[in-house]
Amino acid sequence: MDGTLTVACHDFNAIRRQLGMPENKPILEEIKKLPVAQAQQVHQQLYDIELELAYQAQPQPDVERLLGILSESGYNLGILTRNSLEIAFTTLKACGLVDYFKPQNVLGRECCAPKPDPEGILKLISQWAVDPSETVMVGDYWFDLKSGYTAGTHTIHFDVNSSNLWPDVTHFRIKSFAEITDIIVN
Repeated sequence: MDGTLTVACHDFNAIRRQLGMPENKPILEEIKKLPVAQAQQVHQQLYDIELELAYQAQPQPDVERLLGILSESGYNLGILTRNSLEIAFTTLKACGLVDYFKPQNVLGRECCAPKPDPEGILKLISQWAVDPSETVMVGDYWFDLKSGYTAGTHTIHFDVNSSNLWPDVTHFRIKSFAEITDIIVN
């Protein structure tokens, strides 16, 4: 969601510093290593940071048009995020995208193992009663792409900077949602 549906605004290394986490390590996994009382405190700090960022969320250019076309065409739309559900819905409301997603199709870190684990994608695929090969995971980071790839979906790297990272888990690469919309419409 963050950096894919919304314009990226998270400075994860700054967040790690605020939380006292090691740089370049996955935050949720590092919190799990902490003693219970400390983990609860750090989770609260993380929640406060994420909530502040959620209120600032802005949609990616052309994403609303794409979601509208997909919705009107009857496609299942879901979100798998490492955020909590509350943060996910706050983000979606702040950027005007909440109406495109049925509540049961938004999965946060309390619903399943966090990405890169494929559990959440497999859960959505099961709910929708579709084959993984009929499903697409779009994401801006390795966690997204790895979870989709492991689940057997097609993966699209939303790569606004043309960084061409993670080719081993990427089927397609786009720089904007207009690229997908153009393919669907034409």
